[in-house]
Amino acid sequence: MDCRVVVEAAVPVYDVETVDEAVRIAISKTGEMLNPDLNYVEIDAGTRTSPSGEQLDPAFVAADEALVALELQMDVFNVDRDEHASRVARKEIGKRLQNIPLKVLSVTEIDPEESDRAEESDRAEETPATDDEESAGD
Repeated sequence: MDCRVVVEAAVPVYDVETVDEAVRIAISKTGEMLNPDLNYVEIDAGTRTSPSGEQLDPAFVAADEALVALELQMDVFNVDRDEHASRVARKEIGKRLQNIPLKVLSVTEIDPEESDRAEESDRAEETPATDDEESAGD
């Protein structure tokens, strides 16, 4: 079974004045921590709601510091069940985002056709062999 796991991360950001600036810096900071090992993890601004259900900004800014809610989406392949997929995603992301709290928001099974298309696009993005490598096989 293949699954898409969405994990929420609480990323601290310093020396910011606005929510937009905090979100941009948090996404950049998180991308640097994940790359190059997990460059396939999608990073988006998270969603937050108040206890009454009102939509809030993805960051809370106070005293030029912010805590930004980010959603990290990762596809996990060949797992037994949802719990296994969430453990794999938390472990892989958590190794690179040390001291950043993580919470699994959702685990959804990927349609087999969709995962085949993702694997094909990954193969297409791989660098082609150079002329030296091709002639070595002759």
